[in-house]
Amino acid sequence: MGDILSWNVEDVLFEKEKTELNGSKFLQGNGYMGYRGTLEEFTKEQLVACNLLGIYDKVGDNWREPINAPNGLFTKLYCDDRLMSVLSSEVREHKQVLDIKNGLHKRESVIKQSEDNLITIKSERFLGLENIHLICMKYSFKALKECKVCIETGIDGDVWDINGPHLKNVKAEIYENLIALNSKTSEMNCIIAVSEAIDMDFIGEQDIETDEKSIIRRITVYAKPEIEYTLYKYVSIFTVNDGVVNPSRAAFESCLIALEMGYVNIFTQNCSIWKERWEKSDVEICGDEEAQLALRYSIYHLLSIAPTHTDKASIPARGLSGQVYKGAVFWDTEMFMLPFFIYTNPEIARNLLMYRVNTLEGARRKALEYGYRGAFYAWESQDTGDDACTHFSVTDVFTGRPMRTYFRDKQVHISADVVYGIWQYYLATGDQSLLLDGGAEVILECARFFFSYSYFNKDKNRYEILDVTGPDEYHERVNNNAYTSMMVKYTLEVAIETLELLYKNYPLVYNELILKISFRNELENIKDMEKLLFVPKPDRESGIIEQFSGYEKLEEVTLKVLKERVLNPNEYFGGGNGLATTTKILKQADVVLILNLFKNRYSCEVKKANWEYYEPRTEHGSSLSSCVYAMMASEIGNSEWGYKYFMKTATIDLSGESKQYVGTLYIGGTHPAANGGAWMAAVLGFAGVSFNDQIITIMPQLPEKWESIAFNISLQGQSFSVQAGKTGVKVKASNTNSKNVLFNICGQVKECKIGHEI
Repeated sequence: MGDILSWNVEDVLFEKEKTELNGSKFLQGNGYMGYRGTLEEFTKEQLVACNLLGIYDKVGDNWREPINAPNGLFTKLYCDDRLMSVLSSEVREHKQVLDIKNGLHKRESVIKQSEDNLITIKSERFLGLENIHLICMKYSFKALKECKVCIETGIDGDVWDINGPHLKNVKAEIYENLIALNSKTSEMNCIIAVSEAIDMDFIGEQDIETDEKSIIRRITVYAKPEIEYTLYKYVSIFTVNDGVVNPSRAAFESCLIALEMGYVNIFTQNCSIWKERWEKSDVEICGDEEAQLALRYSIYHLLSIAPTHTDKASIPARGLSGQVYKGAVFWDTEMFMLPFFIYTNPEIARNLLMYRVNTLEGARRKALEYGYRGAFYAWESQDTGDDACTHFSVTDVFTGRPMRTYFRDKQVHISADVVYGIWQYYLATGDQSLLLDGGAEVILECARFFFSYSYFNKDKNRYEILDVTGPDEYHERVNNNAYTSMMVKYTLEVAIETLELLYKNYPLVYNELILKISFRNELENIKDMEKLLFVPKPDRESGIIEQFSGYEKLEEVTLKVLKERVLNPNEYFGGGNGLATTTKILKQADVVLILNLFKNRYSCEVKKANWEYYEPRTEHGSSLSSCVYAMMASEIGNSEWGYKYFMKTATIDLSGESKQYVGTLYIGGTHPAANGGAWMAAVLGFAGVSFNDQIITIMPQLPEKWESIAFNISLQGQSFSVQAGKTGVKVKASNTNSKNVLFNICGQVKECKIGHEI
């Protein structure tokens, strides 16, 4: 599975100004929680966070956001009463490493204690995969000279919150060698229980201190020269969301089991599970070590934050790196992350889509709120599916006043994005159970919403989708946005096809569903709208698809000139008075995204014309944008341009080169949509993989640096290993499904038989 260099992310110098970046860069996760890549002595000032998936809280009139649990890894070391910390001491050597192959975070610091004494601190930690409630840490220290060492370690309940504090009724508990910090959330009184157990390879004096927010052990030992002392910590977290009667007892018991198993055994178990995950999802690039590490790092993030344990939650826009964007689920998940899971781990893909099924009532409530029928999905969706997005999401940096934005009420494409994800899953897997378990109802309700939202223009005898905001948020409240209209048309097509499938194969389900949502009277409306819906088409001469009605009348200005007009580096380009609002400069690529999603509906000439037209007009103010251009560039034969955009996408969390603020709103953290986009650019773009329900197509257009690319994909219940190089493509079916599959490899259609290679 490749050289160690392509599996390790590391820094060999401590730079205080990179603390926030490294918290995201070295993030660990297991789908249940994410632990930021901070050091053990850090506190909330350094943005330490153990972010929990799917549990939210609201304090007063502040935004509702996910919970950061008390920090059970908190550890400080004192030598002869002096704190040994990279923040306050002279650091002679420092290394921080994230082993993405095994999900292991490592740290080693050599700190000057005195002129003749150095203290070496080593640590490593991982999040449990078999037991997702568990965090394990190994912490070691060594002194050059004999000295008194005091370790302060325990559970720090004074946590970092953006709109908190969220935890109340904080109560410390001690049970034999175990300690705990239990609390409740402010809004719903949800229990958050954190327990900790330790094991040491040395004997030291120990006492335990508590205050209103923490419980801390103080362990004192007189360290001998050059002797390494090691402490093991086992931290377990449970909440009321976990279906246990007593979260506190469950956390205690989890720690006791971990203590009995031991660090090495749990880590070995973890490595085995990581190995299984990588066997399904790894992409091997030959000839480009930088791209290899960046792509694996992107895949690591997706594997780290995917909810394997529940279908009641999905992947937030900033993953599990903190409370940014209120921990909400956006369209990012369906359009930029879901393809990775559909092709590599369909079970997780199904979980993500069932989250939308489980939050259908929230989407119905939103549609009703705005006076529409059907399901209008939340732009920022949390646990109930109700919209967490506010009307004033951005603050004007010049006036300090909140700006009215229309993300919540006008980005109606979100419902179409959900339908697209459900149908792509069904086409790729053949799994009809998702439709029967609520997916079909979601599809029909979204179609009902779009019919009620649409406007019928009698003069032109067509339906139109007016007053919307597309993915390009710099232009709000436009008419006939190409992306939105195309996605609405697709939703209507899928709704009709879904009904035909149910009527043919599941007549009882068909009748029950039609009756349940009173759809019988809507069916003819949906069919009529599908035929007469206006979707912007390529211009006959230029081939350009106008992004929305009136776009061509906007000011033609270069991106360079636009940026010369900037007065404040954090000013927002969109909204009512943003710099880009009256120009042709886009935040991201609405039209180019359509051409990627509906490859078979547009000619290569149209794709090339639109890529070349919109590329210089796109500011890439969203991390979702670059991968779209990368995929299309490879398809039109310009893989070197595509490579630049691929690397921008794949390295966004390594380099930190992304927007940290929109207006005064902090938007830092990881970018899982870009992580998914990197995989899409590599596999669906450069390797040229696509699937049309009957034939798997592979049309490689590799960047010059890449000698070959190898990966596994899952389609229609079968697994295939693919290797594509400059000289050809090899495909092997690797499971026991008896169905043979057709491949279109570089224009030649071949049948792939089980166990055989083509």
